[in-house]
Amino acid sequence: MTESTETPMNRIVIVGGGSAGWLTAGLLAAECSGAGGQGISITVVESPDVRSIGVGEGTWPTMRGSLQKIGISETQFVRECSAAFKQGTRFVGWVTGGDGDYYHHPFTAPAGYTGINLVPYWQPDRGRVTFVDAVSPQGYLCDKGLAPKQATTPEFAAVANYGYHLDAGKFAELLQRHCTSALGVRHVLDHVTAINGVPEEDIASLSTAKSGDIEGDLFIDCTGFAAMLIGKHYGIPFVDRRHVLFNDSALALQVPYAADDSPIASQTISTARAAGWIWDIGLTTRRGIGYTYSSQHSTDAEAEAVLRDYVARTAGAAASALEPRKISFQPGHRKKFWHRNCVAVGMSAGFLEPLEASALVMIELAGSMIGEELPATRDEMDVVARRYNEKFLYRWDRIIDFLKLHYVLSRRKDSDYWNANRIPESIPESLGDLLRVWKHRVPWHNDFSQRDEVFSSASYQYVLYGMGFETEVRSSSRRADDPARARRLFEENRNRAGQFLRNLPDNRALLTHIMKHGLPRANVGELASPASE
Repeated sequence: MTESTETPMNRIVIVGGGSAGWLTAGLLAAECSGAGGQGISITVVESPDVRSIGVGEGTWPTMRGSLQKIGISETQFVRECSAAFKQGTRFVGWVTGGDGDYYHHPFTAPAGYTGINLVPYWQPDRGRVTFVDAVSPQGYLCDKGLAPKQATTPEFAAVANYGYHLDAGKFAELLQRHCTSALGVRHVLDHVTAINGVPEEDIASLSTAKSGDIEGDLFIDCTGFAAMLIGKHYGIPFVDRRHVLFNDSALALQVPYAADDSPIASQTISTARAAGWIWDIGLTTRRGIGYTYSSQHSTDAEAEAVLRDYVARTAGAAASALEPRKISFQPGHRKKFWHRNCVAVGMSAGFLEPLEASALVMIELAGSMIGEELPATRDEMDVVARRYNEKFLYRWDRIIDFLKLHYVLSRRKDSDYWNANRIPESIPESLGDLLRVWKHRVPWHNDFSQRDEVFSSASYQYVLYGMGFETEVRSSSRRADDPARARRLFEENRNRAGQFLRNLPDNRALLTHIMKHGLPRANVGELASPASE
């Protein structure tokens, strides 16, 4: 068929449910005024047999804005998704593997971040105070297991910037109920039996086992690793990035707390091991613990022994009988994400590894951009697709750079895995260039070209200086703009940290309060970006 260039883009069909399909549906429906307000229809076609992978149980602070936009209250979200507050990530054993080896990548930006770079002022005192503790109170909060807000703080508002840990299966169920009942999304629970349309043209419709043909103007592929539309139908190549990021396997467990009042960690805990790293995510009802590793550097049996050792030491004998779930994946992404009238979102677009929890935020970014730039007619679609592909190729490259940074900076020499991660051939040229520049100049805003970077220079600062990187600023360089202001900011941060430590409840206490009493409802303004308040 030959499509008319003036064909209106009114029918959106999302293939696949889970977090990717339903979060995308919610964002699009909210952007289109509840799906029906602008004549836009949204249909989610979901197989009754496909089970959610559930790897991505950590979010960024952007999720607060997404939930608000969709219309789900924070109280409901916490109660129905076993959700807990996340204030960043604690990296254990990544630098040397020795005792006391840990640092924080928090969600709160360094003090004065928009106007002054504090790194040059902190470096003379690096042996006395860590970078995160010098510029942010959030490392202290995480070390003490404190919550990012008080019981009287309104929903989605923050004392310290935060995202969430969540049960991905329960999250998808909540989104499904809300999208269908409040946002007008149509739900078809059925098997897709055929994709109608030749690969050289647009998709016309989907054939299903029981529901007939479902026509659409824009089809969104949320079928996970199967990539039914973008991969199998259109044959868009997959770009393998295993030569940069080695992890391609994971073993995951759902681990009960030792007691009902056990502490709930305020951050993701990422613990380095010989062939990968262990994630430890605290929900209200359980912990999600898993080991992601390189199959080239570890057998599955060796990996299971590593995981069980960690669980035995941190969760006790109660978890010894649990059987881990094996997940295999190929780190990489599609060469294009939007082709003709098909867009890949979620794992059909790509997956790298759970480090720094980028999976869900990429779904948020995709859903937001599709909704904001939804073409009115077929004539506009190729322009929007080109812009979308340029944007997301850039984002995938920057995520790969940032994840690889953690491995490149490690000084561990106890295994082939860590040694191989520092081989120059495995380091992207773009990251290598930045590291060369940063030997003599501190990371700052102008190091990146996009206004809405996935990882800002603040995140790079936390990882670089948390892992012991040193920037030797040239003596001829202007170190900074205002030494008096820097001293004042350091002092204000110390005072602020002390105030927070005195007044914030622990994470479990606040979550227990929310389960019983909820949080105050309020309309709050624009929420913080992932690395700022």
